[in-house]
Amino acid sequence: MSQTSVKQKKKNDPGTRYSKESIDSEKRRESEKPGSRVGSQESQESPVQKTNSRGQLPQQQWSRTSGSPPDRPAAEESKSKNNSPKGARRWVPTAPTSLTASEFDPPGRGKMYDNPEAWAQGIVRDVRESRESRDSRPPPRESRESRDTRPPPRESRESRDTRQPPRECRESRDTRPPPREYPGTQPTEWRAYGQRHAQGPGSISLDQDCLSELQPRPPRSHMSCGAEPPPPPAETEQEAEEEETEEAYWSSPKPKHAITIAVSSRALFNMVDDRRIYEQEGLEKYMEYQLTNENVVLSPGPAFRFVKALHHVNARLRDLYPNEQDLFDVVLMTNNHAQVGVRLINSVNHYGLFIDRFCLTGGKSPIGYLKAYLTNLYLSADSEKVQEAIQEGIASATMFDGARDMAYCDTQLRVAFDGDAVLFSDESEHIAKEHGLDKFFQHESMFENKPLAQGPLKGFLEDLGRLQKKFYAKDERLLCPIRTYLVTARSAASSGARVLKTLRRWGLEIDEALFLAGAPKGPILVKIRPHIFFDDHMFHIEGAQKFGTITAHVPYGISQKYTG
Repeated sequence: MSQTSVKQKKKNDPGTRYSKESIDSEKRRESEKPGSRVGSQESQESPVQKTNSRGQLPQQQWSRTSGSPPDRPAAEESKSKNNSPKGARRWVPTAPTSLTASEFDPPGRGKMYDNPEAWAQGIVRDVRESRESRDSRPPPRESRESRDTRPPPRESRESRDTRQPPRECRESRDTRPPPREYPGTQPTEWRAYGQRHAQGPGSISLDQDCLSELQPRPPRSHMSCGAEPPPPPAETEQEAEEEETEEAYWSSPKPKHAITIAVSSRALFNMVDDRRIYEQEGLEKYMEYQLTNENVVLSPGPAFRFVKALHHVNARLRDLYPNEQDLFDVVLMTNNHAQVGVRLINSVNHYGLFIDRFCLTGGKSPIGYLKAYLTNLYLSADSEKVQEAIQEGIASATMFDGARDMAYCDTQLRVAFDGDAVLFSDESEHIAKEHGLDKFFQHESMFENKPLAQGPLKGFLEDLGRLQKKFYAKDERLLCPIRTYLVTARSAASSGARVLKTLRRWGLEIDEALFLAGAPKGPILVKIRPHIFFDDHMFHIEGAQKFGTITAHVPYGISQKYTG
């Protein structure tokens, strides 16, 4: 070893102190053994490895002076022979040139230098084992937030088509009630209020103002202790109570199956002057006027002769059938106050009218009472009240007075009806108004054998026909006190057959049918002199008034849109 290498060793090992004698002895031993390496002896004496002048670890290499390799222990040679494959080229890793031994000393570097092939194979094996362990371990559990925000997996078309709804949805869908089917009725078809023969007084819808007072209340003991109220009575008991109520409601002398005709005070009597005082001076002056003149008899109104004719029919029925209950029952229905009732009673008694039931609502609408009285026909001078009753399914008409000097028959009730929108629905008038007369004639010819739907006054015509048959049964056809007329603007040749076939299908008879083919109705009505004429066109109402006919306007059908 040269002087430079010794100094370098002392530089690399600052913790070791060498004396001058030790350095000289080293020089002597080195000079005595020329050609031999000093690296192995020095490595045995000091565990610290030597570096070159650049501070790098030198590679183990062959000596330039001798052709034989350095002496290695036999165990080390055998270990290297066993671990290294035959014919394999030995690769000796070198330390990085940029780092010194004091700065970098990996823990497994001794093994790497001793057997680099085994070390490399161990690294590969460790990498393979770590990869296999990573693949075999279960995936980490996802948090709730990651599951909620994760987009749903895309389904294929087959899975979407073949998937089934959840069991709860299937059960709810199977147990769901089937959709309710409604009858396919025309929007303009007349729906009359419940007929008296189909509904008893027990099924009447009571006024909401007094409904809470009429409802039975449970006993106080049930209310205090919180127990359930007693069960409702059986159906048979309820039916028995309804029958008892019906018998009490229609007790003698009133007939049980009467045809109720509700008439307002202004339709029965002429109260034009009274109405003017109410509109100009107010309610208080109107009531004061009625109290002052309560002994003054009111003059007849537009419905007066009609009511007188109804009384004559009742008298004839009583003569033929002493116990007859199917009679006309007239009810005075007015929104006047009770103070006005005295004058109305005096006027009714003066003319000998058989009107026993009065309903004075005190300014309240009488529509609810019309249902309570099971009204078959409502006649009023107030067009708004009539329109309201029509919307509730009650046959109604607005009365207009005729000529007072016209002589009317006192022994026979004469009622004249228009056809469309009065006895029948306005189905055909829709065709005429929207598509013209040619389409109307084609439609009626095509549907000649199909009956027309019912109109508002069909029920009243049925009541009249039922009473007529009672006289026919006694061979009183020619002397029957009821006579009905059909006065229509239809043409008999083009559209009259369907009307007559409809009446025949309904089982109704009309005494006289007049097809005017668009001609005015006033001159014909003068010859008939009906006690009342029902029509839905104000044009025909005004035309009949000019000839002195008592008319009643039925505000129903498509013709109301063209009025004015």
